[in-house]
This record gives sequence, C-alpha cells and structure tokens, in this order.
Amino acid sequence: MAHRLFDSKLVALGAVILSTSCGGTSEPELPPRLEFSAAVVDLGLLRDGQVELRNTGGRSIGPIEVVSGAIQDSGGSTVPGSVLAADPTEIPTLNAGEASTVSLSLSLQGSLNPGEYDAAVTARGGLESTAFLAVRFTVLNEAEEAAASIQMSVPNVDPRTGDVIAIPIEVRDDAGALLQGAPVAWSVEPAIAGYVGSSGQFVGYSVGPAQLIARVGTVADTAAINVVSRNLTGSFTVVRRGRETARHSSDLWLHGNVAYSGTWGARTDGELVNFGNTLNVWDVSGAGNVSKVSSLEIDARVVNDVKVRADGELAIITHEGSNDGLNGITILDLEDPSNPVVVGRFSSELEAGVHNVWIEGDYAYLVVDGVGNGLRILDISDPALPTVVGRYWAGSSFLHDVYVRDGLAFLSHWSAGLVILDVGNGVAGGSPDNPVEVSRLEDLSGQTHNAWYWPEAGYVFVGEEDFAAPGIIHVVDLRNLFEPREVATYRVPGQTPHNVWLDEDTGTLYVAWYANGIRAIDVTGDLLGELDRQGREIAGSVYNGGVGSCNRGSGDTCSWGPQLHQGLIWVSDMNEGLIALELPR
Repeated sequence: MAHRLFDSKLVALGAVILSTSCGGTSEPELPPRLEFSAAVVDLGLLRDGQVELRNTGGRSIGPIEVVSGAIQDSGGSTVPGSVLAADPTEIPTLNAGEASTVSLSLSLQGSLNPGEYDAAVTARGGLESTAFLAVRFTVLNEAEEAAASIQMSVPNVDPRTGDVIAIPIEVRDDAGALLQGAPVAWSVEPAIAGYVGSSGQFVGYSVGPAQLIARVGTVADTAAINVVSRNLTGSFTVVRRGRETARHSSDLWLHGNVAYSGTWGARTDGELVNFGNTLNVWDVSGAGNVSKVSSLEIDARVVNDVKVRADGELAIITHEGSNDGLNGITILDLEDPSNPVVVGRFSSELEAGVHNVWIEGDYAYLVVDGVGNGLRILDISDPALPTVVGRYWAGSSFLHDVYVRDGLAFLSHWSAGLVILDVGNGVAGGSPDNPVEVSRLEDLSGQTHNAWYWPEAGYVFVGEEDFAAPGIIHVVDLRNLFEPREVATYRVPGQTPHNVWLDEDTGTLYVAWYANGIRAIDVTGDLLGELDRQGREIAGSVYNGGVGSCNRGSGDTCSWGPQLHQGLIWVSDMNEGLIALELPR
C-alpha cells in the first residue's frame, strides 16, 4: 500500500551524550542537536523557499551533510526527472545556538499531473544528530492556471443550522470568459462554523457569522454568511408502561390494539434463569399502563424478531438457540389478535437460526445466522406450506437485517455493508424468486446493523452497531439506486444505536439508542455533514435513568426498538418491557 511521506509531524532526532570531567563529576554537557525551523514547509505554488537549520544542543557539530530526497506524488510513487535541491549541501560546522539558512529549489521536468507532491530534506551531523524536513508543493491543472477571477453568489438569507444551501460560483480567465469545470477548494472560517461539500453546498453547524472561502489556483473569493438557530425544542413524556421483568425484551411490532414483543437471552428471576423463548402479547387499547393478555412459548433461547403482515392476519416470530437444533420460524394466525394460533414451524435451510424477518405480501424475507447463509425468501401464500423460492449471500460476512420496500430489499450485511436487491422493483429485472443485486455500499465502517429506506427523500438511514466506538447512524443518498453514497452521519457519545423508526409525515427519525434511550431527530430537507452538530435533535429521553450502560437485569434504560403507533412512540426496553412516550412538543 502506498503512503504519503509526511502525513504526520516529523520530529528531529538527536543522541544524548553525557560527559564527565577529570577529577570529579560535573553537570552533563548537552549533546549537539540539529533542528529545522519547521517540520513541514509547504511551498504551495512557489518553486523556491528557505528554512533555517539550527544547532539547539550544547556542543558544536560538523561537518553537516544536507541531502534532498526524491519527489513523490500523492500515492507515494517517485516522480522521475524532477528534483528538489538544497543549498548548501554541506555545512562545515554549527556551534551551539547557531543557525544556517538552507535554500530550497524545485526543478520540475516534463508535465506533472495536477495535485500535491512531497519531498524530504535530511541534515546529518555524523552519528550525533539528524534532522528531517518535509517539503510539499502543488501543481495546478490548466483551468486553475488560467483562473484570473472567482466570484460567489451567496443567497440573501440567513440559513438555520442544518439547512443546506448551494453556493453558485463563477470562475473567469483574463479575457473574462467562464472557465467550466475548474476545481474549487472550499473552506469555512472559523472551521467549527460549518461544512462545505466539494460541489459548493454549505451547511451551518454553529450559530453566528462565518466566512466562506472559494479558491481556484491563485485566486479566491470570500463571502460572509450568518447562521441562525434551528430552534428545535421538545421533550418526551412517559405515559404508559407494560412490565416484563422475568425475561429481557427484544423487538416489538404493533398492529391495531395489540403489541407483540419478543424475548432475548437469559435473565435471572429469583432462583430461575429464564431464556428468551416467549412471545408476549399486550393489549394497548384504552389508557394507562398496558397488560399482558397472552404469551406463547416456543423452542428457542432468543425470539429476536416479530413481524405482523400489513393486513394484520399473519405474524412470524424467529427462533435462535433451539434445543432441537432446527431453529427456523413460527408462523401465526392472528384471526384473534390477542391470542395468536400457531399455523406451523418452518426450519428447512434455516437451521442455523433466524435473526430477523420482513413480511411483504405473500413473501417472507428471512435473515439466516452465520457467514455464508445470508437471505432466504419464503413463499407464504399458503402459510401452512411455505417454500423457499429465493436465496442471496453477499459473498462475505454474515447478514444481520432486511428491510423491503417498493420491490427493493435493503440488506444490512455487517462487514459487507449495505446491499440493495431488486426483488420486484424491476430496476434490475429481479423478483422474490430471483433476487438481483442492484448496488452495495461497503465503506460504512463495518457492523452494518439495520436500514430504513425513505423513497420520497431518496435517503437510507443505516445503523452501525459498534460497541467499541461512539454510536453512529449513516445517511446514504440513494437518489441514484446504482450509486449509493454516504452524505451525512449522526452520532451520540457512549453506546451504539439499535433500531430506528421514521415518521415520514414529519421527517422525524426515532432511534432506540440502548442506554442513551430514545432520540428524536429532525431529518427534513437535504442532509449533509455531521447532523449531530446542526441542532437537529428534537428531544432525547433516558426515561428510566441508568449509569451509561444497559446494565441488563436492572431497571436502567435499555432501548431496543421504537415504533410510532396511534400517536405514541412505543419502545421495547430490554429491562422493563414496553414504554410508551408522547411525542416531543
């Protein structure tokens, strides 16, 4: 792998030499120490420069050899023919505290590609001291060299933090002709004020005045902008609870007046250890706290997921850790929503365990545990006789979650990233029995956990479940289905996010963030940059308190998944069961 020569600060090196005097011990004499007056000299567009070499030690040193190295491009490849010269190439001696001026001169042969280049200068005083200097310079392209003027047109409006505004720009040559395609280098002062993308889109982070700077070659333009507050305020209020303290709660799904929640792992209840083998059914009609109306035990140690079909007639729950080793899914008849009836269990090709499920019409999309297994698509048009009709695996990593919408399946494929399949959309000729990959975005830092597609806005919100780093939601621009690209992020320090729910009518993203509770984020408008620095959080609630971790088995906040239902945000909490919160106001 190629590396830039000087991506980090260089430090002059020196040997420590102690001396003693005859007839007794004296203070040690400081050794010679060579240091350049700067670690890095950026010549920019210049081809000559100067730097001082000083002996900052306690003794003289010499002779000193000054050697210049090869010129390298941004990929670390040596550029033939071009030379960096240092003058003088030898300094007879430098006494303690003395300095000598070293002149730098570039001789560039042939045509260098536009970009930044690096070289190095080394000063060696025998074995006693060595100093290093990084030298950087820039080569312009034709449009940059031709640029004689640049002018921005900043909209006559004070944007709120988080509002993305386009900055039109005109670059002209000496004759006043427009230069098309001239690369613009953007910056913001102060740097904390906001961010400008490569296409000239600005988003404000901090309230107050800022300067936008556009530079092409040797010319630049500066424009003032004033960022105002987004003025988002709100709070969550817990209004209802459904307590489940015998087992840890996992995912939830609400339909009509009923909530269904799974169970997870092992939880100690007195002298008992209860595994996650139960689906809980709750009556959420009326007001006040909710009660469990029925429970269904299955052969599993984790009922990680439960989904209800849009018509409310059928549900599927997943098995992991089954004693019989078959795992799979259980299909439920919801003719009586409060008392699900088992239609049957299906386990063929699902023996490794099913982690998540999505139901879309007559098809169920199943996430099978383990590297190499991936997705199974079931025809459930006859729920008593389901059949596997489609399969997909990304070629690496395991699959964690699936979300299906508009004939597209969004696979959260952990280290393989976000994978998008055509399962009936038509964009790539796919169908449920012939899923076809449309595109994928691998560079999402790994741990790609879940996704929500918002077709109206053209974004996918992707959760990353990395417990070793601050929690992050990735925002992926999918207006071109074949070229997904990350455009924004949202971070909350501490624990990682888990599941999300998007209220598309208001543009509010609800995120269950484990010990960080439930967060409501404004995701309206164009999204760019670091959303957590833009005043977009409407409200956050660590509703049961806690110590910054889920502390499973306690009463601490431990949010697993949210769902907006009948005007309330329902949260599955691993420690408590169900929490219902009124929306921020």
